[in-house]
Amino acid sequence: MQRQAVSLENAPSDQSVRRRIIAAARQHFFTHGFRGVTMDDLAQDLGMSKKTLYAHFAGKNALLEAILQTKFSEAEAELASITADCPADFVTALHRLLACAQKHTEEIQPPFVRDIQREAPELFQLVERRRRDVIGRYFSKLLGEGRREGLIRRDIPVSIMIEILLGTISSVINPPKLAELGLTVKGGFNAIITMFLEGAVTAEGKTKI
Repeated sequence: MQRQAVSLENAPSDQSVRRRIIAAARQHFFTHGFRGVTMDDLAQDLGMSKKTLYAHFAGKNALLEAILQTKFSEAEAELASITADCPADFVTALHRLLACAQKHTEEIQPPFVRDIQREAPELFQLVERRRRDVIGRYFSKLLGEGRREGLIRRDIPVSIMIEILLGTISSVINPPKLAELGLTVKGGFNAIITMFLEGAVTAEGKTKI
């Protein structure tokens, strides 16, 4: 009985196994896409039985949704921390927020964007909605602070600035347009933000950013 107790104690928990599956699939999916990857392939790569894999995820779409939820949760936690740490320092918050956004966009490569739009359109729409929500919430707060500091233009409502930003991201960060322009997700996002800030920042702000 004692040996059995020790083996149970040392066995990985369901949550640790689930996190391991998500981490491995996330790296593969975001880099190479997921269209050609089967659950059998993932089980083999992870060195676990298909039964174990299916015990945690009913199928590839369920695993993909868990990966996306994890991704957004991490990004939102980091953005919330940045805005909480720099509630009245627009320049510092902007630099940290952009570094955070660049880190998260760099992870996602064009094959993943292509595959999710083609193979899982309902999850692609989920990504679009969550992206709008996250950008709207945290960039609105940041631009509001920038206006108070005199670094963001006052003649255009923040709500309009956000809609312009979201509309441009939606138009550029999609598989056909990225392919046409020869851009990665990170490259497209950086170009959009550079142009956006060029129009939104005041002359004083441009000397400080």
